Amino acid sequence: MIEKPDDPSLEGQMLIAMPGMGDARFSRTLIYICAHSPEGAMGIIVNRRSKAMSFSQLLVQLDVISEKDAIQLPPKVGDVQVLRGGPVEKGRGFVLHSPDFHLEAATLPIDGGVSLTATIDILRAMASGAGPQKAVLALGYAGWASGQLEDEILNNGWLTCPADEDLLFDIDLASKYNRALRKLGVEPAM
Repeated sequence: MIEKPDDPSLEGQMLIAMPGMGDARFSRTLIYICAHSPEGAMGIIVNRRSKAMSFSQLLVQLDVISEKDAIQLPPKVGDVQVLRGGPVEKGRGFVLHSPDFHLEAATLPIDGGVSLTATIDILRAMASGAGPQKAVLALGYAGWASGQLEDEILNNGWLTCPADEDLLFDIDLASKYNRALRKLGVEPAM
């Protein structure tokens, strides 16, 4: 997203938790901002794996596929990561994905390279191999009330940087935080 001077929205940007982040839920997190307006903001943590279950286990639990079919998932589908998206609505799934997949009235285009879909229909499409080329599934999200995120940024809680496909979809979650800092010219060891 190209930010316009009269558009202070952070949609399509990444939040990088400052090293001194006091809230343990967000320590060393990298958050993709899906929505940001005067009413508040919503984002997905993209560098924390859910230890609760794998994508194939989730598909079985939701009756999208049978246990037998879980063994036969295409490799691309089996590799989809399940992330801990944030502390709000942890039982609800959100799929951040490439824009090559769209469900009418269900998919929210965020910027030119990323969309968000939060219905079971995208999981069915992914299980059948008809889903987006790139995707991550997050359980839960991070949310901010009106003005709250702006206050946290002003109080040095977050840095921002442009999002890119590697920071969103790369399976190497452990290095994402440091890579985001390096995008800003910050050496994490310092």
